[in-house]
Amino acid sequence: MTVRIVKLGAPRAKDEGLRIGTVRRPPRGVPKSEFAARDWYDIWFPNLSPSAETVKLAHTAKTPAQWAAFARKYRAEMAAPEHARTLDLLAALSHQTNFSVGCYCEDETRCHRSVLRQLLAERGARISPE
Repeated sequence: MTVRIVKLGAPRAKDEGLRIGTVRRPPRGVPKSEFAARDWYDIWFPNLSPSAETVKLAHTAKTPAQWAAFARKYRAEMAAPEHARTLDLLAALSHQTNFSVGCYCEDETRCHRSVLRQLLAERGARISPE
């Protein structure tokens, strides 16, 4: 059993399980009834996405220092009790069932999901290497 960190909209892996969209906004131009069928996500959970202000930091980050500032701010947001409890829950669930979390960004290294991967790993989540 594992959690996969995925690019939303990419084809699903075998045995991927429930796909959770950790994004601020649903995909544009896609009817809600088609989100899962088009490999976006099964459930939308924006609670684990960065705040709008923090997303702006990520989008404007050009240097490693600017990206690090984004990562620090996102980590601080995820340290709030309601987010920390969610991360703990997902880490525990990764030992019981397969599921995935993801975002739309093309490059994971410049996406909040890279930090989300680290946060889940720090809580003992079983993370798929794929």
